[in-house]
Amino acid sequence: MVYGTHNMASLPALLERARVRNEAQAEFAETLETFPSLLPARRRSPYSAWVAISVGCNNTCTFCIVPSLRGKERDRRPGDILGEIRALVADGVLEVTLLGQNVNSYGAEFGDRKAFGALLRSCGEIEGLERVRFTSPHPRDFTDDVIDAMAETANVMPSLHMPLQSGSDTVLRAMRRAYRRDRYLAILDRVRARIPDAAITTDIIVGFPGETDQDFEDTLDLVRRAHFAGAFTFRYSVRPGTPAATMDGQVPASVVQERYERLAALVEETTYAENQKLAGTIVEVLVAEGEGRKDAATHRMSGRARDNRLVHFAPQGDAPRPGDIATTTVTRAAPHYLLADAAPLAVRRTRAGDAWEAAALAPVTAARPVAIPVLLGMPARGPAPGR
Repeated sequence: MVYGTHNMASLPALLERARVRNEAQAEFAETLETFPSLLPARRRSPYSAWVAISVGCNNTCTFCIVPSLRGKERDRRPGDILGEIRALVADGVLEVTLLGQNVNSYGAEFGDRKAFGALLRSCGEIEGLERVRFTSPHPRDFTDDVIDAMAETANVMPSLHMPLQSGSDTVLRAMRRAYRRDRYLAILDRVRARIPDAAITTDIIVGFPGETDQDFEDTLDLVRRAHFAGAFTFRYSVRPGTPAATMDGQVPASVVQERYERLAALVEETTYAENQKLAGTIVEVLVAEGEGRKDAATHRMSGRARDNRLVHFAPQGDAPRPGDIATTTVTRAAPHYLLADAAPLAVRRTRAGDAWEAAALAPVTAARPVAIPVLLGMPARGPAPGR
């Protein structure tokens, strides 16, 4: 057990975590109380960046370990967030994603329930910032002022990741999710009324303790009605230390697998149908590095459209650089991406592309650092020497 002098009060929780996980624990107050974007870092992308606006969570979802690990939500001050974003834009960044465990409850710590909508509007005033995204919101806190800010702020992208978790009211209640299916669908309706081209994605868990066949059918029904552009689907698995881990009615693994396969097939059918609607439309693609795993073999480049759909396109002539913007026409679709077979209609060279090119041409004087994942305020510990 290793812990800092500033978080001695965490010792009981650390001991319990060590007992449950059967492994050593290390924690320091700075890793929980300092936002990751305030720590020295080497960013992986010169054109896109994550910006933490909060850490911790005030919800008590029964499947989630985050509240016990990160504690209550703590919010950065708007001026600090906007200052970081301006600095990123000055370095060439075009796109930022605002990050929080429950991003749209931002402001709870300092008593401003409309702070997140105001923050989005403030991002719209930053010159040179072309794309703003955020993840992940919670349906409970998703209010009309946020929808209005999305619709009325030009650089807030028409994409929304709205976790569902289950389409059954009974399961949502057991999960302690403070909404029900009708409220969730009403949010989607309001978003689409204000932002008709919004691409909405979600998270869904199957096999939660106590989930019946009818509960699962309710989830399938909601997926059909929601017309998601994409979904991250998960088999429920026991996470020690969460209330769900000790619930009665654990669903047999074979049943969970069968339900998961049915859900995955429906999601693929739904996303394919939604993507096919975009054939013939013109999209602006922020060219990215590493988005297309087969780009070298297919002689394509890849990136994200404004609605965050993945687009693979065929560059011709002077190919764009990662960070540039390619305008192209969608010719066909697949369940998880769009394809543009013709030459781009236009390529706009950007400051972000300049920054990528400068980094690519810079002489390598030292070994490249190991990429560090974003961990919602908890920087990762590296491997022990010799491992």
